[in-house]
Amino acid sequence: METTKQIAVFLENKPGRLANVLLALARDKVNLTAMSVMDSHEHNVLRLIPDDLARTRQALKALGTPYSESEVLAVELRNQPGALARVCEILGAGHVNIEYAYVSSGGRNGKTYGIFKVSNSDKAIRLLGESPNNSARRLERRQLRDRRSYTPPRAAAR
Repeated sequence: METTKQIAVFLENKPGRLANVLLALARDKVNLTAMSVMDSHEHNVLRLIPDDLARTRQALKALGTPYSESEVLAVELRNQPGALARVCEILGAGHVNIEYAYVSSGGRNGKTYGIFKVSNSDKAIRLLGESPNNSARRLERRQLRDRRSYTPPRAAAR
């Protein structure tokens, strides 16, 4: 787990705009670790984690495409059900707000990355990586409760 720079690219909501940016990055040999696109009526927001920040900036400047940078948390996850939920549970229990999140496609060795914009990166890193026996590992082994089928334990008979 680490903090990394995310690029947010603001695109006109018209056919081909996303392709133009992705082709420019490909020409400059920029590989993307993770990517998300959010749409609205006026524009789209492309969020991406590039492997080369300097080349990404150059490509976007050459296109004249507006962008911004922000610090996000990249958490390596097992590519399995519940992995993302466990990270969210830990952050929620530690009172760290998740402003938004997205994930990468499957990565090396069955791993993927969860990308989190959080209210307090330092606290999130501390919560997710405290010690070898941290709460993330304990939660990883614990089955998540399905509230629809959850029955609270009965009080001990008196």
